[in-house]
Formats: sequence, C-alpha cells, structure tokens
Amino acid sequence: MNMNINNLMVRSGLTGRNLKLLIATGLLAAFTSGLAWAAQPVDTDGQADVTVYKSEFCGCCTKWAEQLEQSGLDVDVVVVKDTRLIKTQLGVPRELASCHTAVVGKYWVEGHVPVDLVTRLLQEQPKNIKGIAVAGMPPGSPGMEVPNPSAYKVLSVDDSGNVAWYATRMGKSTP
Repeated sequence: MNMNINNLMVRSGLTGRNLKLLIATGLLAAFTSGLAWAAQPVDTDGQADVTVYKSEFCGCCTKWAEQLEQSGLDVDVVVVKDTRLIKTQLGVPRELASCHTAVVGKYWVEGHVPVDLVTRLLQEQPKNIKGIAVAGMPPGSPGMEVPNPSAYKVLSVDDSGNVAWYATRMGKSTP
C-alpha cells in the first residue's frame, strides 16, 4: 500500500481547522512547559539567598554573581537558554530588562544592581516593591567595570507595575 503523508492526513481527519488546532495545541503545550521549567528556581542546598538566571556565555553576569558571593551571600547560578522566560514569569517590565535576572527572597533583581542594594532589599523587605532593576548594562555597574564609568539609576517596581527611583550609583572603573 503506497500512501503519502497527505493521504494519511486526509484519512485521519487532520486537515484544515483540525490540523491547525492540533499544531496550536502542541505549540502551546511546548511553550507552557518551557515556561514552567524556566520559572522553577533551582536551589541546590535550600539555603540560597540569591538565585541568578543567566545565559551560558555571559561573562558580566558571572562577575556580578561572584561579587554577590564575595559579600557573603549564598548564590545559586542557573544557566538558561533564554532569560526572557523567567523575566516574563516574574513580571519584570521589558523596558528594565538586562542580561540576567535574580530571585532574592520574594523579590526579583534585574541586571547589575549593586550588592549593597541587594542586601538592603533583603534586610528591609519593603512590602510595596516587587523588584529592583538596573536597566541595560551601564558602564561601571557591578560586573561591567570600565575605564570611564558613568552614573546610573536603580529603579523599583511596585505591585501595580509603577516604576520609581530607588537609588543612584556612580559606576566603578577597572583596576
């Protein structure tokens, strides 16, 4: 019996709307399972203060995580293919996106936020803040040290999505 794929699809009723529905269902299942996987914080010892989600090839993210560890924080680094999934899951606004995202207690921390502000967030635990961010990759921010650093803002986001000033820092130059 010589049957090509088109004949098989017609005989099984997988044409037109039925085929589109099957494809859409498969894509939705694949996408949502990917979101669920990416959103699961991986905590190797149950004691991490900070879980950092980063891509495999980002060196500045590694430097930032090392600075957190050097300050005494317990840091787990989770390598993901696409950090956009965790950002979406946590509610990080697109305009504040950077190269890595961290979960610190019940807060998210986006980008190159200075260590003292991460520890301040943990100590104060403000009720009206979902997370703090340094948008983009400002020259001189932690992990991004350069010869000519610049000042940059750290912003907060509340439960309603309102963005506000949290702190201003002067970048640091390379040694």
